[in-house]
Amino acid sequence: MGLIKAAQTALGSTLADQWKEFFYCDALPVNVLVAKGQKRIGGKSSNKYGSDNIITNGSGIAVADGQAMIIVDQGKVVEFCAEPGEFTYDASSEPSIFSGNLGESILATFKTMGKRFTMGGDSGKDQRVYYFNTKEILDNKFGTPNPIPFRVVDTRANLDIDVAIRCSGIFTYMIADPIRFYTNICGNVEGNYTRDKLDSTLKTEFIAALQPAMAKLSALEIRPNQIITHNTDVENALNEALSQKWGEARGLKVCSVAFATVTLPDEDAQLIKDAQRTAMLKDASMAGATLVGAKADAMKIAAGNTAGAMTGFLGMGMAASQGGDDAAALYALGQQQAQANKAAANSWTCSCGATATGNFCPQCGLPKPAPVVGWTCSCGAVNQGKFCANCGSPKPAGAPLYQCDKCGWTPEDPANPPKFCPECGDVFDENDIKK
Repeated sequence: MGLIKAAQTALGSTLADQWKEFFYCDALPVNVLVAKGQKRIGGKSSNKYGSDNIITNGSGIAVADGQAMIIVDQGKVVEFCAEPGEFTYDASSEPSIFSGNLGESILATFKTMGKRFTMGGDSGKDQRVYYFNTKEILDNKFGTPNPIPFRVVDTRANLDIDVAIRCSGIFTYMIADPIRFYTNICGNVEGNYTRDKLDSTLKTEFIAALQPAMAKLSALEIRPNQIITHNTDVENALNEALSQKWGEARGLKVCSVAFATVTLPDEDAQLIKDAQRTAMLKDASMAGATLVGAKADAMKIAAGNTAGAMTGFLGMGMAASQGGDDAAALYALGQQQAQANKAAANSWTCSCGATATGNFCPQCGLPKPAPVVGWTCSCGAVNQGKFCANCGSPKPAGAPLYQCDKCGWTPEDPANPPKFCPECGDVFDENDIKK
């Protein structure tokens, strides 16, 4: 009796699974990351007795925007689709007489019936459709319970100090690789896989990745109060820091980061201000101006001294005698620094190796080399001849290019020269047109 029952069950289940199915997924809520596909069976449908977790060859699967679909056959991912539209599964191991060549389908159906008979009439198959939410997962709030070290670097002010910052805000992420997410995270779930199962872990890892991300910003010489305006740099740095844990292991990536607050302890903020003020006073002119301002404030205080103005001014005189009356010297030093900077900007290196600031080398007497005058081709190459050396295009017709015929000086806009050469005073005329 057992064999007869198994044969009847194998026959019935095989015939019931001949119908093609249609799988779909309703709009995924924001808290659902993965959902199992549903088999649509209408009230008047004859396909009511098919086996669960069986996908007949030729079945249709609908994929909507913001979704990705995978088919799992016996625990192995065999198909993937991330394009919106209808997907036809025509490579299933479960045959149907309604799909493909009729003769081959009938033969495959009898083979399937035989396999089911040996398993007591059961299909011995597990085929599933899973849908993944590939939209941005929004509103993931974060905050740093402990301060994050941040290195403030400003090469112009010769500033390099470590401070601590706290920050809070919102980040978004998305499933960028559904197959990795299925393989390493959700697996063969029966129902829905929701975001609350991951939220705690992701937030902890996100905050831990903020420290190396902030180090990337520090290398760009971004100050703490500028972090909020560099969201893209933060996102790239976080994806780099989380590439192994999120990208390679889970198939996730950070989409956006929005900082609500970035704060420093009062002592660290004051430390930065003091360091910047000290760096500012390295300029002799600024130091002189600061000294003059301090003396002006001291004079106001001295005039209102409760012991008499003379007592206050006597104290000012004593301070000045100890070296506090050096404003003029500082201004003179500032002018020297400015002249030195200007000379350095106008300097040029002779072929003999000497550095010169005038029109002739002080070492060998050679004249300052004339600047190269040319025209820029549409391909980007700069040329001096009538044809481009890179692409061969002819020199475009236009205003003439000028170069002083006395000293070789070239205006920044060669097509619009001044009336006189600023180097030698020669008049610009037709003799100065670059042939």
